[in-house]
This record gives sequence, structure tokens and C-alpha cells, in this order.
Amino acid sequence: MSKKRHVLIVQSFFSLLFSISILFTIQSCQKERVEVPLPPETKVVNVIDNLHGVEIVDSFRWLEDQESLETREWIKKQNEYTDSILYSLSGREKLKDLVSKLIKIDTISMPIEASGRFFFYKRSGASQELSIIYMRKRVDGQDEVIIDPHPMSEDRTTSVNIQDISKDGTILAYGVRKGGEDEVEIKLFDVDAKKELPDSLPRARYFGLSITPEKNGFFYTKHEEEGPRIYYHEMSTNVADDQEIFGKGYGPEMILFGSLSEDGRWLVITVMYGSAADKTEIFLKDLSTNKPVYPVVKDIPGRFFGGIAGDTLFLQTNWKASNGRIFAINPANPERENWREILPESDAVIRGFSAAGGKLFISYLKNVKTNVVVFEPDGTRIREISFPTIGTVSGVRGRWESNEAFFLFTSFHIPTTIYRYDVKSGNKEVWARIIVPIESDKFEVKQVWYESKDGTKVPMFIVHAKNIKLDGSNPTLLTGYGGFNASLTPGFSARAAAWLERGGIFAVANLRGGGEFGEEWHRAGMRENKQNVFDDFISAAEYLASNGYTKPEKLAIRGGSNGGLLVGAVMTQRPELFGAVICTYPLLGMIRYHKFLVAKYWVPEYGSSEDPEQFKYIYTYSPYQKVKKDIEYPAVLFITGDADTRVDPLHARKMTALMQASTGSDKPVMLRYHIKAGHSGGRPVSQQIEDLTDSLSFLLWQLEGKL
Repeated sequence: MSKKRHVLIVQSFFSLLFSISILFTIQSCQKERVEVPLPPETKVVNVIDNLHGVEIVDSFRWLEDQESLETREWIKKQNEYTDSILYSLSGREKLKDLVSKLIKIDTISMPIEASGRFFFYKRSGASQELSIIYMRKRVDGQDEVIIDPHPMSEDRTTSVNIQDISKDGTILAYGVRKGGEDEVEIKLFDVDAKKELPDSLPRARYFGLSITPEKNGFFYTKHEEEGPRIYYHEMSTNVADDQEIFGKGYGPEMILFGSLSEDGRWLVITVMYGSAADKTEIFLKDLSTNKPVYPVVKDIPGRFFGGIAGDTLFLQTNWKASNGRIFAINPANPERENWREILPESDAVIRGFSAAGGKLFISYLKNVKTNVVVFEPDGTRIREISFPTIGTVSGVRGRWESNEAFFLFTSFHIPTTIYRYDVKSGNKEVWARIIVPIESDKFEVKQVWYESKDGTKVPMFIVHAKNIKLDGSNPTLLTGYGGFNASLTPGFSARAAAWLERGGIFAVANLRGGGEFGEEWHRAGMRENKQNVFDDFISAAEYLASNGYTKPEKLAIRGGSNGGLLVGAVMTQRPELFGAVICTYPLLGMIRYHKFLVAKYWVPEYGSSEDPEQFKYIYTYSPYQKVKKDIEYPAVLFITGDADTRVDPLHARKMTALMQASTGSDKPVMLRYHIKAGHSGGRPVSQQIEDLTDSLSFLLWQLEGKL
């Protein structure tokens, strides 16, 4: 499989995995008394819609206009209101010092190897705001700076990411991202000459890039207004003349990307009918001939992911296999009757696969515990990569033609360690380790199973100090996701570790809608079954309270994106269960969500209110429609920003206004609104420290911690 496809899969499906933790410093004390002023007044302009015979009143539709002067003034006043509260809390500077020590650590990523050169991200915690792209010419060589984003913006909000590396390691394609936007500008860099090449792509939403082995051009996918299209760019030519290879007829709700085989002969094209959809198409183009693109998978009800390794196309699919299986196909004769099933479905879920050193590496998930198994290309099992403690072993990164590969291991209380792996012998050695000032042995991770509303058994990870007293008094942070077939496995966060060291409890619920138990688990939490996700999360909160971990006034929940929808829904359904809520970059107004930005991608997951039957179940849980006047809601901090070009920030703006006008409690409803931050990060270290201090101040204040 090409390294490009592996990087794309990591970005597309593990970009998730996204950070789910938050720093917290907890000590027993009485809640600090702070006068909470009334929030800024927001004008009400009722807009009435009639959908399928139901009248829906929207009082804050005007806040959907992000660029209007009224909206900008409203945002300014909301930030000032939030500042006036959080900055008045005593001990903020002391807390900020603690956060700084834990965030300002040296970081390094898994490397991408190309002809003996190793490319990776690295950041010095003490002196650098952003990650820099480095290269080593050999494993034990010196680190050379290739692309440093620091000079690109005065406020350090412009970042860079690796898009692809030529097979010989002499050309780097990288993306330049402003703030937290999904869109990037793509540039090419001559590594040996240390200069920019004239070829570049303008700012847009791209789904990957593959440089040909001969370096005479590259393939890329661009999201156009009419839909995604794959293009070929010939080096040193005008981008306007790039050749359209594939995509005509596919609309903007589709996700489409291509990846080259290592030898450059095959272009594998994947068409997804929305995020985590139940239909995928796979096409091939033989670049050694002039034959047109031809289908391998079409009109089959299932998800497929494919990649070329050696002379074989390997396909991972959930077609007639909820937990997944692997097929091997001759790309020159891809008819279905010629497919060979080399790895059948088992009781463990296949999370993904990669290829290196002539072997296949299959990442499995069983009871939310990961391992990686090494196979011959014909499916013969060789060995397993696993660790004795609960944690996550990542997929293996390497090249088919190289014996060298890399993977990482992490857990809630164990910092990330990157291993260099000898494919032939199975020996591993530490390539890099993230050093964080914690004592991992002080903490324990356990997995519990609780019963949801309908009797379904749901797993949850709980992390705390070994000597903690379960007397119901512990401030606890519960998080989850429950969507898009994404699995939440144990991962280290220095911020969560600080929470644990101060006596807090951290919990992660593996809700339906995720991929922890295959496609059946996913389907049990999507579309008409979405309420199951919220019931699972509510039951997790009840379990923590009834088993002595915490109590409602000491329980906080946090979620972002689809997880923001999660906490928004349970907050409106069971407000008495929680003391505080942090809701980041969220989906909240589900009646109109599909009308904005790229939300059409998510219709296969949620459904659309335009469909009368789907409207019925969406309307029953849509958080923005469920807020009621004079209900005593918990304290809430919404976080979003202009640069979120994935989930429109209008959701958080409107929900803030509605809850401020509706809550019957004296607890604050606040909005932290960033101008440049978004779904894809883009925050320098100093801004991360400020943001975490905001969140921690809020939670410590509301959960009776000590600043």
C-alpha cells in the first residue's frame, strides 16, 4: 500500500482521535463565590418555519449571518462577558503556570520514510509555538529543519502539514493552513536544494495528493462547488491546465480521493457516499496504459477501503461482515468472481490495515482493546504486536519494499512512545518517546460495563489514582463521541494526567454509533437510532453517580463536533445530571444543519429534516429545538470560532443566545469565540494554554475545585 494512502487514512479516520481530554486541577474546597452578571441582551426576531405540518419558531436566525455587523458586535460582547467572569476567578495565574508546564513539552510524530530519509513533525515545548517539519537522512542522523511555519504569521496561527513525499525523498508536498480551517494551500519543496518549487495549489479543501515516482507530476482531489474531482498536475505547468481524471457526475455530498501505488502504476480511487456511509465505490486506473478508469466495487451495500501492495489490491470491507474482512484482488483482473478472501470476519473488529516489508499489518479491536497482527499476503498469521497493559497500538506505517516500519503505543496514563519495527525479525526499539512529568504507576485504568436504558451493555474506561476513595465526592469528567463509526481507545493526554494527579476521575464511554463493535454497533446509534447514543451517555453518568465515583453536582461532561451534539442533547434531556458542560465546535440545530458548509457529508449518518420520516426522529432530539424556558440548566461553556469551516459556528452562537434567554438557574452560560481557531486546530502553544486555562477555570469554579 502506498504511504500516501496510509497518511490519508490516518488523517481521515484518526484525525479524529482526535484529543478527547482536558486538564483539570482538583482540590476539596467550598465553591468560590463569584457574582455572575447578566449576559448581554440578544434581540429576538422570530422566524417561523412549517416543516411537515410542524410549526418551528427560531428566535435567533439572524445570528446565522456570520459577517453582519450585528453578529460581529454580538460576538465581541459575548467574549467580553466571558472574560469578565473567567478573568475574575482567583488563582487563574497559578493555574496558568501549571497548564504551561504541562503543555510546553517536546513533541514528535511518527516518521514517514522515503529512500532512507525520515520526515516528521517536532516541536520544542520550551521555545516553539508550532510543529516544524524535520528530516533525518538516516535513523541516527541529525534533525534538519525543512519547513518552519513560525515566520508565516505574526500571531503564529499558520501551520503546516505533510501532504506527500516523493519516493526518493527529494520533494515534499506540504499544506499551509490558516487558523483552524479545513482548507489549505499546497506547496512543493525541493529538499536537497532547500527551495520552493514553482508548483502550488491555491487555498481549497483537498483530499490528498500523490507525487508520481518519476516526479513529473502529481494527482490530487479538490472539493469543487459542484462536487469533488481528481486532477493530474504536470510539473512546471499552469494549474488552470490540470487534467480532470475522475469525478464528473458526483455531487458535493460525496467524498472522493485517490492514492498511487508505490511503483506508480495504479491509481486507486475511492468514492464515499458521505462520512461513514454504507456505500463505497472503488475504481482503478492503470497508468501504464491509456485505458479508462474501471470499477472494482460498485453497487455493493458496504464500506470498502483499498490499497495496492506489491502486485495485489487489498480491500477491507464490512460487506456481509459487520466486524470486517480482507480480500486480495489482482488489479488486472478485478472481477468479483476473482476476489480471494484472505482474512475472514472474526470476533474482533478490523480497524484498518497497512502494508510494509512485504507483510500485511491488521489493526484489530476487541472489547475496545487494540492489537496489531502481522500476516503474509496470503493471510497466513505470523505474529502479534501487543502490550500487557490497557492502551492503544496504532497501525503500522512503512513501505512495501522496505523492512523498516513504525508504530506507537499510548494509554491514558502512559505517554506516547514511537517504536521502530524490524518486519522480518519482529524486533522493536524505541525511536522516540514523549517525556511528560508524571508518575504513570500512581494511576490505574479499568474497564467497566454498564447497562443502558434498553438493556444494552456498554463499556467505559475509568482512570483515577490507585488510592482514590470512592465516596461520591470526586470531581469527574465524562466524555464520549458515539458517531461515524469512530472508536475511542485509550490515548495519553498530559492535561488529563494533571487532572488525575490532583485527584480527579476521567471517564470515556464507548457509545453506540461508534465502531468499537463493528458496523452493527455503528448502526445502532445512527439515524433513527441516534437516541440510543444519548441514552448510553446518560446511563454512563448514572453509573458513575450510583457507584460512588461522583455525584451530579461534581460531574462535568465535554464533547466536540458530533460529541458537541452529544453533550448538547443530554444537557437538554437530563439537565439535573450534570454540574458543568463544555460544548466545543458543536452541531446543535439539527433541523437545518445540512444546509451549511460540508454538512451534506453527514446526511447518511443523521438523516435530513427534508425527509418527513427522518424529520420525526431528528426533531425529537435536536438540542436547539429542545431548550425550554425556566429549566435549571447546568453551567455551560460553548467554544467555537470563525475558522471552523467544517461545523458552522452558527450552531454555538444561536445556542448560546437561546440558553442565556431560557435558563432558569443562576449558573452561567458563556461563549468563547475564536476568530482564527477551528475544527482543524491551528492554535499556537500560547493560545492552547490560554484556552485550557479558560476551560479549567470554568470547571474548577463550577465543580468546587481550587484554583
